[in-house]
Amino acid sequence: MLLREDESPDANFYLEPRFVTHIDDATIAALTELYRELLPARGDVLDLMSSWISHLPADLPLGRVAGLGMNARELAANERLDEYVVHDLNADPRLPYSDSAFDAVLNTVSIQYLTRPLEVFREISRVLRPGGLALVAMSHRLFPTKAIAGFRSLPPQERMRLVEFYVASAPGFEKPWLIDRSPANADPLWVVAARRTANHGGASTR
Repeated sequence: MLLREDESPDANFYLEPRFVTHIDDATIAALTELYRELLPARGDVLDLMSSWISHLPADLPLGRVAGLGMNARELAANERLDEYVVHDLNADPRLPYSDSAFDAVLNTVSIQYLTRPLEVFREISRVLRPGGLALVAMSHRLFPTKAIAGFRSLPPQERMRLVEFYVASAPGFEKPWLIDRSPANADPLWVVAARRTANHGGASTR
């Protein structure tokens, strides 16, 4: 289920920047509004598998905003990031951040490319503070050759259940909940959300 059509190094695929959006304007607006509702003011945020835009509300004051992605030029163009690191999670699922570093970890329309998702979600749990929020946003578009077979073979909304399984398999999360914020006549928006438990005793992949 984690196999891909293109198993060549991901660094090669992401070598050139792609300054495009992967959901349409109405869906971006819906995602931004959801972030406005759920993200804590002045919270520290990690944008995982980030790119040149993070869809964060311009009027929401945040603390540290870190980005982790595959292309340095895309990350450098993201005006919302305070810092960024180029890092391939399929080669190394460990996150280069300390324990309990963030109030929220976001993944926007990129979860389908992870080949080691259970290890990554253990790391997400590790870097979240107690009560911190993990948000995984999905739609129906993807690069088919780089998406894992599980995403390509499942009906779009069933992909939420797969991500729910990822979260449930990691230590330290409360029960995930599923959110459908799909605008009318636009790209769908499905989100899996979960909070870190107050008792922060999760394992690390380190």
